[in-house]
Amino acid sequence: MKLTGAQALIKSLEMEAVEVMFGLPGGCILPAYDPIIDSSIRHILVRHEQGAGHMAEGYAHVTGRPGVAIVTSGPAATNLVTPLCDAYMDSVPMIAITGQVGTKSIGTDAFQECDTVGITRSVTKHNELIMSPQDIPRIVREAFHIATTGRPGPVLLDLPKDVLQGTMEWEWPETVDLVGYRPTAAADPQRIREAAQLIAQARRPVFYVGGGVLKARASEALKQLVEMTGIPVVTTLMARGAFPDRHELCLGMPGMHGNYTAVTAMQKADLLIALGSRFDDRVTGRVDAFAPGAKIIHVDIDPAELGKVRRPDVSIVGDCRQVIEEMVKAVRALDDGAQPDRTEWMAQVRRWQEEFPLHYEQGYEEGDRLKPQYVLETLRDSTPDDTILVSGVGQHQMWSSQYWKFDHPYTWVNSGGLGTMGFSVPAAIGAKVGRPDKMVWAIDGDGCFQMTAQELVTASSERIPVKIAILNNAYLGMVRQWQEMFYEERYSEVYLSPDLPDYVKWAEAMGCVGFKVEHPEDVQTTIDKANEIDDRPVVIDFRTDSSEKVFPMVAAGQSNDDIIPGPTPGRKVVQ
Repeated sequence: MKLTGAQALIKSLEMEAVEVMFGLPGGCILPAYDPIIDSSIRHILVRHEQGAGHMAEGYAHVTGRPGVAIVTSGPAATNLVTPLCDAYMDSVPMIAITGQVGTKSIGTDAFQECDTVGITRSVTKHNELIMSPQDIPRIVREAFHIATTGRPGPVLLDLPKDVLQGTMEWEWPETVDLVGYRPTAAADPQRIREAAQLIAQARRPVFYVGGGVLKARASEALKQLVEMTGIPVVTTLMARGAFPDRHELCLGMPGMHGNYTAVTAMQKADLLIALGSRFDDRVTGRVDAFAPGAKIIHVDIDPAELGKVRRPDVSIVGDCRQVIEEMVKAVRALDDGAQPDRTEWMAQVRRWQEEFPLHYEQGYEEGDRLKPQYVLETLRDSTPDDTILVSGVGQHQMWSSQYWKFDHPYTWVNSGGLGTMGFSVPAAIGAKVGRPDKMVWAIDGDGCFQMTAQELVTASSERIPVKIAILNNAYLGMVRQWQEMFYEERYSEVYLSPDLPDYVKWAEAMGCVGFKVEHPEDVQTTIDKANEIDDRPVVIDFRTDSSEKVFPMVAAGQSNDDIIPGPTPGRKVVQ
């Protein structure tokens, strides 16, 4: 069967069971847009190529399937660099398809030419310039295999215009055989037994759970291992929902803005069982002071992560789900799963929880300022417990992780490693496309919202009813917090103004329903109104207290032992 390269591309995507792709056409990719008309694949027209990438990420986060973004050459391809890097840092499976100038024009500085493969090499798991139409099916098949096996990540395919216009004889490869690409899945049984022995000896152990547990679909296996051993669990920012927050053994999020108990339990532990986590600097604080008395079991699909930051006592390369399932067997084999008496350890953990809970004060008198934490708690209690929450980056991201209760996996979507402002709105759209049966709320700051809000035009025109809560404090809040605490309150270029733009009018101009909330007594009724709207996007502008800061906090470069549980009047923090 003779096909054009463009037809082969779209057919290859259909063979990979792609249901939707996010994109924006332009000159070099234009041949690929013609066969889309006859394809079963839904195409969602974005308003900016960065939005296409973040939508693909949001889709991948909640479905586990690769998100697909398709854009043209030059500036369109460079606009994808941020979401590609974001996906790379957070191990998100994604396929990016970019147009390129014709093969004979490559290297001549032709109109809208750039070295897309060179530019994206360091922010993709794999990328490739396709030089023949005949290679398209094979390379697409390989791209999906690479993106979804081993440590997931983004793959970019760059397609010159004449390759899309040329013809080929259709042939679909049923198998993939890539020389040199052999991701490890099965772990060393001996090392699993060694890990089980360390667990059976530990008096103060903690499970340190990272996003790799979610990528491996290992939540159920993790719960079984935790309940068998009775060991408490911390879930990193990328692992929220991997273990239920309301479970008695869940300590919540560790790290720079983690809760006191999670941070301190790790510091005082004699064993950390790191599952799909990478000892990120936001979790460890000063590395040489991190969990100084703890032995380390480190499980990761990527061997490059083992020993990168902290040398493990037992390192296990393997898929987290398979490793955890084997750990369950290995622990059970040791004296029928008997564990040491950890009564004293758990009593200490409970004392920390009682002494240092998350805290804020919401007044209800006239003139009392609206607290962002109150907004989040009210929203949390007014939505189904499997609501998907998507966050931007900054103070609102930390409050979201702290005050929401994530009891189901794949209900938390955020930008972790790269910390991309502007992530929330397009990622929420992608998440809603991936899970139209779920309620999707995005929590954004006024700074983040202004970066990618135009994608709500996409949501309106495509009838994607996402809901956006802007915690509007009129500042770049996290930067303001640092300037207040570490720069003697010298506020430089962080004020955004509460009234410019008018978020209600902006929302309405984009086809959304817009609300503004300034007083605590209006929070519940407005959220209820928003929840009832299901035929268009909703934006709520919550005017929140600009003086509110995120606590607990570990200052950059400090030990986790120096955690600041909350604000102290008159206290100055020295960096």
